[in-house]
Amino acid sequence: MQRTDVSEDQHYDVIIIGTGAGGGTIAHRLAPTGKKILILERGDYLPRERDNWESSAVFVRGKYLAAEQWYDKQGDEFQPEVNYYVGGNTKFYGAALFRLRPEDFGELRHHGGISPAWPIGYQDLEPYYTQAEHLYLVHGRHGEDPTEGQASAPYAFPPVEHEPRIQQLSDDLEKQGLHPFHLPIGVNLTQDKNGRATHESVCIRCNRVDGFPCLMSAKSDSQVICVDPALKHENVRMITGANVRKLHTDPSGRTVTKVFTELADGTTADFHGDIVVVACGAVNSAALLLRSVGDQHPGGLANSSDVVGRHYMRHNNLALMAISDEPNDTQFQKTLAVNDWYLGSDDWDYPLGGIQMLGKSDDEQIKGEAPRWAGLASPDMPFETMAHHAVDFWLCGEDLPAPDNRVTLDREGAIHLTLDEKNNVEGVKRLQHKLHGMLEHLGMHPHHLLPHSLYLHKAMPIGATAHQAGTVRFGTDPKTSALDVNCKAHDLDNLYVVDTSFFPSIGAVNPSLTAIANALRVGDHIAERLG
Repeated sequence: MQRTDVSEDQHYDVIIIGTGAGGGTIAHRLAPTGKKILILERGDYLPRERDNWESSAVFVRGKYLAAEQWYDKQGDEFQPEVNYYVGGNTKFYGAALFRLRPEDFGELRHHGGISPAWPIGYQDLEPYYTQAEHLYLVHGRHGEDPTEGQASAPYAFPPVEHEPRIQQLSDDLEKQGLHPFHLPIGVNLTQDKNGRATHESVCIRCNRVDGFPCLMSAKSDSQVICVDPALKHENVRMITGANVRKLHTDPSGRTVTKVFTELADGTTADFHGDIVVVACGAVNSAALLLRSVGDQHPGGLANSSDVVGRHYMRHNNLALMAISDEPNDTQFQKTLAVNDWYLGSDDWDYPLGGIQMLGKSDDEQIKGEAPRWAGLASPDMPFETMAHHAVDFWLCGEDLPAPDNRVTLDREGAIHLTLDEKNNVEGVKRLQHKLHGMLEHLGMHPHHLLPHSLYLHKAMPIGATAHQAGTVRFGTDPKTSALDVNCKAHDLDNLYVVDTSFFPSIGAVNPSLTAIANALRVGDHIAERLG
C-alpha cells in the first residue's frame, strides 16, 4: 500500500501526516472504522541491512540521521537527531515505555521553576495507557515502582528477567534501601516454559535496542506495531517520500482544505480531507503550522495564542558509563530502573528524576568516544576491556516549558531552535551525585564514571532531539494554548495534533508511551466524530 499513483482529486475522511508514535498509532486506531484514510510520510521504509546493527554506522557516522541542518539562536548550524523513515523516531528509540507519574499531571514545583498542570488527569489517560502497553507488547510488572500510578490491568507480558550482572546490581540497590524495578520495554520476545521473558529468549544482537533499528522487527516500533497492520485495511493508503510543506484553509480560516505536499519525484500534489492530523514530531509539527500562514492566520496556523513553537522541552539527560569490578557479560542490559528520587529526596525538596539502564556499550562506541574521555579513563585499560566491564546508565530529569525555548523559521523557511541548556539542570546533577556515591557499593570503580555522549553527542546539546515535546500545547484556554483537550486546534474545526507537541510538561520519563496512549484517546474521539 505504498505510493503507486498520486491522485489529487481523491478526497479522504482523514489525512495523517507522520508515522511515528502519534501518527502511526492513530492510523492503527482509525483503520478498522472503514473510513478513507491517507497517511503521508516524508521518508521511506528503513533499509534492512548489516549497518542497522553496526555502532560505527549508527552512532559514529550517523548514517541514518536526516540530511539536514537546523540553526541555534546564534545562527550556527547543528545536526538534529531526527530520522525520517516509516515509523519515525520509534525506529531508533530505546522502546522504554513508561507512564507519566500521577503527580506529573498536576502542578509540580522544581528547583528551576514550575512544571504546569495538564488539562486532563492521570485517570483520564489510564485506560489508554493500559491499551498502549498491550498494543506495543510492553514487558513489565506493575507494583514494583513505588512512584507509579494505579494500573487497571497487568502488563500482558512478564518483565524481561535480569541477566546475572544486572540482577546483582538490582540486589545491591535493594541493600541500599532503594526500590529497583524491571524497566517496561516494548519488545517481541519468546517466553520460556515457565512463561518468563528471559535474556536467553533474546536474539544475541538484541543489545542493539538503544538507538539502533531492529533487523529482526522485534522492537515495538510504530511501523511494525501500527503502520504495517493498518495498511492491511483496504481503506488505508500511505504515500512515502511525501513532505508536507503547507496547510491551506478556506476563506474563513476555520477549515483546512488542502494539504500541499512535495513528492519524492520532485512534483507536488494537493490532498483534501475532512480531518487533518499532524504528527511530524514536536519541532517539525510546529514548523509546518508556522509555515502555513494565511490571511486569517498571519502568525501561522492554530497560532492566535502565539504559543506554536514555544515551550520546547527535551529532558535533561545524562548517559553515563561505569566500569564494573567484575566483567559484565550482559547481552540485554536494558532491564532495570530506579525512581526513588523522582519526586525528591531526604536532602532535596525538589524532583531529581529517574535512573535507567542503557543498551550495552561496545568497543566501537568507546573508541569513537575516546578523544572526549582523554584523562578520565585508565591509560592501561584497552577499549575491549573497558567494554567488557562497562555498565551503562541513563539519567533523566525534567526540562521545564520556558516560552523562549522555541522553534522559529527564517525567511528561507529553515528551522531555528532557541534553547536554554541550563534550564532546571540542578536536579539531574544531584541524581548523578547520588549514583556516583553508590558506585563502590554496587561493585564499580568510583573514579570511572564516564560521560557516554555517543548517545547524546556531548551530554545533551541542542541537537539531542529524541525526546522533543511541547511546541503545540493543549489546554482549556485558547489564549494560552493551541489545542483543546481533544488535541483539536482551538482556531480550526478539523485540525488535530497528536505527537508529543501537545505536552504542557514532560515529566522525567520517556515520552513515547504517553504519546501512544493519547493517540489512542484522540483516535476514539475522531472515530466518534466521524460516526
